[in-house]
Amino acid sequence: MENSSINSQISDVPVCYCGQFSVTRTSWTENNPSKRFRGCTFYRRPDACDYFFWMDPLPHPRYKVVINGLLRKATNNGNGKIKMRRLVKMHQIALGMVLLGAIIYKFLM
Repeated sequence: MENSSINSQISDVPVCYCGQFSVTRTSWTENNPSKRFRGCTFYRRPDACDYFFWMDPLPHPRYKVVINGLLRKATNNGNGKIKMRRLVKMHQIALGMVLLGAIIYKFLM
């Protein structure tokens, strides 16, 4: 990449109140799942300034329900762990039955 295009990209990055280049982050809170924002480089540190703005437009009102539901399924919270254990157990039983069948078939042949 040319030096001039790098300098152009750097000059497009907003500077926070601390005088540092701001950083793009993604929120994963229940109220703002997967929304991107720009903030101070020192975000969540005592020396951080209050520079902050949302980058994404306001989404459809239902997006929070959908995203949070998908996150719960992906992380297997709550009943997901029980369902996963049952699924693993069922696969173990099925595999055992197949192996037992193969042994019986081999013995009878």
